[in-house]
Amino acid sequence: MSNSVGVVIVAAGRGTRMGTTESKQYLLLQGKPIIVHTLEVFQQHELISEIVLVTGEEDLERCREWIQVYKLDKVKAIVPGGTERQHSVYSGLIKLHTQWVMVHDGVRPFVQSFEIAACYERAREIGAAVLAVPVKDTIKQVDGGGKVLSTPDRRSLWAIQTPQTFRLSDLLEAYEAAERDGILGTDDSSLAERAGIPVSVVEGSYRNIKITTPDDLDFAEFTVRNRGERQS
Repeated sequence: MSNSVGVVIVAAGRGTRMGTTESKQYLLLQGKPIIVHTLEVFQQHELISEIVLVTGEEDLERCREWIQVYKLDKVKAIVPGGTERQHSVYSGLIKLHTQWVMVHDGVRPFVQSFEIAACYERAREIGAAVLAVPVKDTIKQVDGGGKVLSTPDRRSLWAIQTPQTFRLSDLLEAYEAAERDGILGTDDSSLAERAGIPVSVVEGSYRNIKITTPDDLDFAEFTVRNRGERQS
């Protein structure tokens, strides 16, 4: 299919900010692992034909079980991640067979269907697109000693989210160029920008949080509970 869309969902991290021995992506949210909530969003989206899940080597087996239990049949591969997120994403990219790819954080379960569609449509128009939200707080640039150097204009600042959407061939080239040059990017779009691919932001939602701290988990529980009450 000329406009087929695949997703690499990255869940290989072992963040420490949650303060739990269990990795944040496998913590339960309303009785279901966070990563499963995230996978279900893309499983149910009509645009998506393939999903590759990137996880830790020690988590492959339980993820395979969840794919069966929750009937996530768009998941075509579950692969172990690398030492850096960049290496993990690349391990997922090479397993896809689609023209377009979205890269998404495994701990962002609240991305909405229309946001996924809007990100894809903008990428088709521009070349690449990322979900983002305008920065609400005033931002200060500070030196190593804590002295304020400047105050950037907040109107030009956006907090970047996922998914981030690209032509698969473009992103693979950008990743391979970064590897050759010894570059570790902060996200996928930074590597695309470096390779000369135009990237556009698509305004997303402040609800599309990355669950990394206990406060985030509390907000996530509230969001799921509130959503269930509205639907009942």
